[in-house]
Amino acid sequence: MDMIFEELDYRPTPIGALSVRRRTEPLLKVEVIEIKLGDEFLMSSLFTDSEVALARQGLAAFAGQARNVVVGGLGLGYTARTVLEDSGVQSLLVVDFLEAVIDWHQSGLLPLGPTLTGDPRCRFVHGDFFAMARSETGFDPGQAARRFDAILVDIDHSPEALLDPRSTSFYQPDGLRALSRHLVPGGVFGLWSNEPPDEAFITRLREVFADAWGEEVTFYNPLQDRPFTQSVYLARTAG
Repeated sequence: MDMIFEELDYRPTPIGALSVRRRTEPLLKVEVIEIKLGDEFLMSSLFTDSEVALARQGLAAFAGQARNVVVGGLGLGYTARTVLEDSGVQSLLVVDFLEAVIDWHQSGLLPLGPTLTGDPRCRFVHGDFFAMARSETGFDPGQAARRFDAILVDIDHSPEALLDPRSTSFYQPDGLRALSRHLVPGGVFGLWSNEPPDEAFITRLREVFADAWGEEVTFYNPLQDRPFTQSVYLARTAG
């Protein structure tokens, strides 16, 4: 009998129980890898369009040539892999608060792990992205106050639907202003959201950045037999 469900690993974390599982989707008859935090789905290999769009649109919005990138939130690795597909990317730091997710990639438990760990441009950083964004030292433990061409974030479900209260201040003007210090002139901030673009959040972005906008990412959801819309927010510092 074909595999229906298998829990690959389970770990307690400071923000709840984390599990990764592999299952067969009966309607589509395909294998799906999922990460859950408690009862919440963090990532599914069945729907990756907007994670890919975050990387592509974020890099496209940067006008410079050399690209040094931070991705906040490793997940199943689709945003990070898409960043590395750009030959102009010189370095990628992937910051994740959940050590188990980094372990799953480094051990090869997750399918994209070998691709990410095998690329010399890519380095995982275990840490609190939101605390690093607020700090003066920033995201690179080996180079304090290093600035980046693009910082792309896929952690919370949206600016209003948070996985943990520690990120609340990040989405306010002061938090966004602190993040902007870690970008070069003309650098790009990109944010994934499970919801369509929210004009109120775009207004907040425009209080801090020279330019800001939201992009809809619509894809067909075969489980619901209808289109589904998520979004990518993009903002650019003065260049």
